[in-house]
Amino acid sequence: MSGPAPVELLGAGAAFGLAAGLSPGPLIALVITQTVRHGPREGLKVAAAPLITDAPIVLGSVLLLSRLSSSDAVLGIIAVVGGLFVGYIAIDSVRTTRLDAGDGAGEPRSWRQGALVNALSPHPYLFWLTVGAPILVTAAAAGPAGPVAFLVGFYACLVGSKVAVAGAVGASRGALTGRAYPWIMRALGAVLFAFAYLLLREGAILLGIFGS
Repeated sequence: MSGPAPVELLGAGAAFGLAAGLSPGPLIALVITQTVRHGPREGLKVAAAPLITDAPIVLGSVLLLSRLSSSDAVLGIIAVVGGLFVGYIAIDSVRTTRLDAGDGAGEPRSWRQGALVNALSPHPYLFWLTVGAPILVTAAAAGPAGPVAFLVGFYACLVGSKVAVAGAVGASRGALTGRAYPWIMRALGAVLFAFAYLLLREGAILLGIFGS
């Protein structure tokens, strides 16, 4: 029995990637924060974070898909840790009082922050365990072309959409100096606080601390 054609899997991957890339979440908020604070180059580094952190998630999901009976506890712990880390970034954003123009006073650490935010969010795990891995396993029955097409479509649109956001924010960065800047950073910090709360709440639900 043949599975979906590679071109169909390419389209499916692109649709999933675009939806994930543009949906509100801590990673896209961090893309905006780092772009405003340090420039488009640092926003692009955050946008590329899934290319660094997702490989073990994808491989692990595919290899363990048939063996995992319940991952609520693991996902709950990941969500709680992720919520705490996003909260830390939110505090840092709220405390910002001036634009870092890249004069060397402190390192952006965009690679590390982006990788940690993505790795400590339960959403990549949930997607690959419940949606992505089953698609890859089914497509692999017809050969490697299908899984490769899905992965190319997914990551091209996932990363590409966040790159587009960083570019758009970077183009207007010059207007973000002065007294408006601290308020922009406080607003971004508030968004990150909201995502931190949602991650902590999701973790608590997954761990059975309180119901949905």
